[in-house]
Amino acid sequence: MSKPAPHQREDYRFLRDITTRWMDNDVYGHVNNVIYYSWFDTVVNGWLLEQNLLDFKQCPTVGLVVDTHCSYFSSIAFPDLVRAGLRVASLGTSSVRYEVGLFANDNREASAQGHFVHVYVDRVTRRPVPLPTPLRCALETIQAQS
Repeated sequence: MSKPAPHQREDYRFLRDITTRWMDNDVYGHVNNVIYYSWFDTVVNGWLLEQNLLDFKQCPTVGLVVDTHCSYFSSIAFPDLVRAGLRVASLGTSSVRYEVGLFANDNREASAQGHFVHVYVDRVTRRPVPLPTPLRCALETIQAQS
């Protein structure tokens, strides 16, 4: 399997700043890999909240993570600022594949990048349901250019 080339910051439709914390560093002096996945969660769910598309308590549909992946290119360490890029790679009937790029400080090239797939399900039955129209419309605004 070949490793992808790092994306550029301008490849992403939305950016969110995330501050690193001292506790994010591991014994090797860089951010531990599990933190990268928490940043994926932060940029995706933060965007959904800002768009008023996520209601943890009452929304009839729930997005469940069914697949995630990350490729690492260069280290990030405290006290770096992370700029997390977000775009939608594909929209299915009940699923969305987000792509996330993590950029250290002012770097234009990703330190890490990957994807995060949500499948939307009924809150009670946990069976897949079509993406709600307001969600689909909002996701289209950050969809990657073909």
